[in-house]
Amino acid sequence: MPDIRVPRRRRFLVCEPRHFAVQYAINPWMHPDLQVDVDLARDQWQSLIHVYRDHGHTVDTVEPVPGLPDMVFAANSAVVVDGRVFGSLFHAPERRPESLHYETWFKAAGYTVHRPESVCEGEGDLVWTGRYVLAGTGFRTTREAHREVQEFFGHPVISLTLVDPYFYHLDTALFVLDDDNIAYYPEAFSPGSREVLARLYPDAVLATHDDAMAFGLNSVSDGRHVFIAPKAEALAARLTEHGYDPVPVDLSEFQKAGGGIKCCTQEIRP
Repeated sequence: MPDIRVPRRRRFLVCEPRHFAVQYAINPWMHPDLQVDVDLARDQWQSLIHVYRDHGHTVDTVEPVPGLPDMVFAANSAVVVDGRVFGSLFHAPERRPESLHYETWFKAAGYTVHRPESVCEGEGDLVWTGRYVLAGTGFRTTREAHREVQEFFGHPVISLTLVDPYFYHLDTALFVLDDDNIAYYPEAFSPGSREVLARLYPDAVLATHDDAMAFGLNSVSDGRHVFIAPKAEALAARLTEHGYDPVPVDLSEFQKAGGGIKCCTQEIRP
């Protein structure tokens, strides 16, 4: 463990939860009969943006669109590596129109966007580690999309199979701490995928079931500061032991839709 972990400034893309609601059910967390407190959601989201900026990170915003309540979950829109944008093709028909609006933003910002041919849900299932892409499958993104991603970026893609529907995206079960390490919940993965992760990351920070169910793994790290759900207390303690600085940010209202800090945060990598 280094004596001092050094944060790296990031650029994030987010979408205001102006139209956020739970209007359908596409994961076990979603119950349309459960009322969303829109004002609370907006306040929590704004707190996240303030925290990012207070830590020196750049935050860009895409305009929310009426009728797209999950557009706030910007991470699912694409994955950006080396300034190249691999877009999204959502599994759920309700979310498919989001892709075009994010593509429009990226093009206006000067990026060329690759449209996937297979179902692919951006950083929800595609996690850039600095050397390769960890790619989730099992519930949303397909293995065919993994092959597309490898051909597009020219970086190795390591497929990981998710087995618990509560962790339907890879970013609900795993996040990157820095260029050398990750945190994850082993039981969210198939036995073979657990072995792969253990070989790649023998010193990984492991989360408990309670940590994972509190959205502790739907976190964002800048290499030192880890923006994390407050109820993931055991995981925060482990991160502190490993030299990271947990920064609790409450996005509990978004958990009603199966989302958290990372779901609301797309990273744009130059």
